[in-house]
Amino acid sequence: MGMLSKITKLRKNRRFEYNPRFYDDKGKGNPYKIEPKFDQFRSTLNTSRGLKRKINSAIEDAKRKGDRNLKMRMVIIIAVLVLIFLYIIDFDLSIFFSS
Repeated sequence: MGMLSKITKLRKNRRFEYNPRFYDDKGKGNPYKIEPKFDQFRSTLNTSRGLKRKINSAIEDAKRKGDRNLKMRMVIIIAVLVLIFLYIIDFDLSIFFSS
């Protein structure tokens, strides 16, 4: 019986102290809800529908002062792409200059 009981004996379960990564032990919030990192900075999140409200929110976003370097970089990229496009279609710039 001694040898047979060693083979058939069930092991006891181990206990682990598991804490989820996003668990709020103060009881506030859902421990399983993971929000994106920049949701608090997005103005377009959870906006109500309607064309007028969308246009108004877009105008408000455009009025905000943004990064000047980003705007200049965007203008330069767009200008280069336009010039490349004009070169590809063989656009003649001499129509803008009188000779």
